[in-house]
Amino acid sequence: MAENGAPDRFATWVCGLRPRGRFAICAALGAVAGLGQAPFGLWPLTVLALAGIYGIFGQRWRVSQAALIGLASGTGYFLVALAWMVEPFLVDAARHGWMAPFALILCALGFGLFWAAAFGLARWVARHSATGNALAWIGTGVLAEWLRGTLFTGFPWAQTGHVWIGTPMMHWAAIGGALLLCAISLGAGVALWHTLIGSSRVAGGLGIAALSAAYAFGPRLTAPTETGLQAPVVRLVQPNAAQRDKWNPDKMQGFFDRQVSYTGAATPPDLVVWPETSVPVLLNNATETLGYIADAARGAPVVLGFQRRDGLQYYNTAVLLGADGTVTAQYDKHHLVPFGEYMPLGDLLAKVGIHGLASKHGGGFSAGPGPTLIEVPGVGEALPLICYEGIFARNVSGVAGRPDFLLMITNDAWFGRVSGPYQHLAQAQLRSVEQGLPMVRAANTGISAVIDPRGQIMAQIALGQAGWIDAPLPRAAPPTPYALLGDWLVLTAMVLMVGAGAYCGAGRRRPTLND
Repeated sequence: MAENGAPDRFATWVCGLRPRGRFAICAALGAVAGLGQAPFGLWPLTVLALAGIYGIFGQRWRVSQAALIGLASGTGYFLVALAWMVEPFLVDAARHGWMAPFALILCALGFGLFWAAAFGLARWVARHSATGNALAWIGTGVLAEWLRGTLFTGFPWAQTGHVWIGTPMMHWAAIGGALLLCAISLGAGVALWHTLIGSSRVAGGLGIAALSAAYAFGPRLTAPTETGLQAPVVRLVQPNAAQRDKWNPDKMQGFFDRQVSYTGAATPPDLVVWPETSVPVLLNNATETLGYIADAARGAPVVLGFQRRDGLQYYNTAVLLGADGTVTAQYDKHHLVPFGEYMPLGDLLAKVGIHGLASKHGGGFSAGPGPTLIEVPGVGEALPLICYEGIFARNVSGVAGRPDFLLMITNDAWFGRVSGPYQHLAQAQLRSVEQGLPMVRAANTGISAVIDPRGQIMAQIALGQAGWIDAPLPRAAPPTPYALLGDWLVLTAMVLMVGAGAYCGAGRRRPTLND
């Protein structure tokens, strides 16, 4: 392989290091790539780091060596991108604090295995063909992100494509969802590397030009936001109850009274939304409480977050409260957080002192039957999502019928105040772009927001503040291509790319790209 300037010399130098040093460099590059996630938003660093990782991958490694490079890179990436994972364990540090470092490190390693599988498979099919490397690396990388969001209930948080949220490139999610954004991230890394190394500057330059055009054209892919003079007004209520204080008997009533006062402030809106588990009594025992809230709402429907019991089972529930203080609709969260809301083999693990962070008894919460629409009088049909459910595109596309808006209630106090709440909000923006639907999002400690169908935040209450805000609800845009096709378009394209990479590898006899 010819020397083509500093980037190629860097990759060659890394190739010559002992395994420990090589993997440290890859982990450091992965960590830099993680800085593209919210709240940092340093996506140019993500592209630059991915270019370096791809350049190292492109050396003449065995399949096992390539897989270890992927493991090191992925572990470094997730250590930074998911650093907020220590926060839930510190809420009750005496009980759970010892788990915090293990949880972060093990999760980073576990998710890094998906990168390892992608790198190893890409090396195996491409057989050192430079063109094959590029195609297979992008294709397997995107497929690995899809698997990470699917297997074992899935965890599609901090995908490489999420670095584009809040930029013009985000609008391409209306075509291919988060996976298309992942393909763009990996493709940008490949294009940048081949632009820098010299011998393939034409090919890399064309790739950079195509990505620049995609960046500039992105906003034209989504319809302009429409509100209208008769748009319903939605009130978001944010009590700012820190998780360690939320269920404190000395403070619960204060948080509840705060929400009631916000509900009764100023002119009544068309809908009031409280956060997840925001009422400090079980729904089963809440008749008097519901009447008190309805009086404060003065005829406006109110969405409330409750816990409820049905026999020995507990549910995380959203209810719609009518003007007369009765529950007119309810939705039970169906996509629960493993090791948070429930523990696999929970009763057994409870005997040795291991419990879910937000669970009831050993087994935790029970799952509801699935996504459903609820009719909010005077506002429209809503698709309720409770916290964790909002990170899964399939929880939005899996409902029969098309809602007028997405309705998310969440706690987010578990996530701390550094990166977790910002990343959760960013994924809410992505859901709106994918479906062309506005979102109403009420969060306990923030960030509460009204998001338009283009993923733009129209109104918000900042993280760590108590308050309320009224905002008009934007109209839904026409169904997007992603709303109609889901991930299948991108998944098919990625499988074809891996196949093309294998074809280039199988027939490789003459140099291509930087060989």
